[in-house]
Amino acid sequence: MRPIPPVMAVCVSALLLTSCGVGSTNTAVSPKKGNDITLGLLLPDRSTSRFDRFDYPLIKKEVATLTHGKGKVSYANAEASAKKQSRQFLQMVADKVDVILVDAVDAKAIGPAVRKAKDAGIPVIAYDRLAQGPIDAYVSHDNELVGEVQGRAIVEALGDKAETSKIVMMNGSPADPNTALFKKGAVNELNGKVVIAKQYDTREWLPSVAKANMKAAIASVGLNSIAAVYSANDDMAGAVIDELKAAGATKIPPVTGQDASLAAVQRVVSGEQYMTVYKSFLLEATNAAQIAVYKIQGRGLQFDALIRDKLDSPTQKDIPSLLVPVVALTRDNIKQTVIKDDVYTVKQICTAEYAADCAAIGLK
Repeated sequence: MRPIPPVMAVCVSALLLTSCGVGSTNTAVSPKKGNDITLGLLLPDRSTSRFDRFDYPLIKKEVATLTHGKGKVSYANAEASAKKQSRQFLQMVADKVDVILVDAVDAKAIGPAVRKAKDAGIPVIAYDRLAQGPIDAYVSHDNELVGEVQGRAIVEALGDKAETSKIVMMNGSPADPNTALFKKGAVNELNGKVVIAKQYDTREWLPSVAKANMKAAIASVGLNSIAAVYSANDDMAGAVIDELKAAGATKIPPVTGQDASLAAVQRVVSGEQYMTVYKSFLLEATNAAQIAVYKIQGRGLQFDALIRDKLDSPTQKDIPSLLVPVVALTRDNIKQTVIKDDVYTVKQICTAEYAADCAAIGLK
């Protein structure tokens, strides 16, 4: 796993956002627009709990903070439909919002709408997934590192038996450009260290598709021959575990995940899910809101201070980008991650069903 620069590692904690330049409202440069602005926010689906539960409220709160309560967020969720998201995007262009923050259902399909926004003079910031078309900036996590963290976790979990162990890979949606990065990072860690017996793409990240694919994998590889499952996210991990149980598994093999959903954290506590990748929603959403507001207000110094990287899409080179670090969440560091950053409380995690498991790991 590539080392995280010390300064970025410190920034993971929500308590230290200010020390990392987050939350700055320096107005040394005269803004192009005042605080009465509208940010259009387009998120991809509701099946991934983080979007409605964390991303939207956090972005809305930060826009209000940066604009002294005068800025608005116009929000639309595509519910996993690329066509619906394109219509929502074009409606925001027609409504003349000041800036658009989009997490694309389909990175390629959204490209024409991004060009429409560009023609209308509306800046577009790609959020979480790198959209195609002439975008102004991109805010996400180091998605290849996400896959590396997941792959490394599997190898470590299998220990001395890894080299002869058969694993199943449950990759994400092929329409999501992050999927290829997750897979690349994971394969970099897994190749030559385990036997990749079967792997599947998961249309639109749907848990039902992952469940069907897991059923096929069990039939092909054999229930008792599957030593671990690489699952690209938590919702699919839950479906994979459910199918393993349905097939009669008495002990669940190591299963990875991503997003640190509440259900996944509880599965980690109980030992059903081996790990999940915690990506600071607060840091990603807050930075994205700042970059969007700074862009439309013409705060070039603040905008440039947040953009540290350059990435390419199939349609654009050297996109100004900010990549937020990630953390492998296991039973050993729940307190230091999602609880410390106020994502969940101990009470939310340790319901009656998980009380004994929480007590066993000192979570109280």
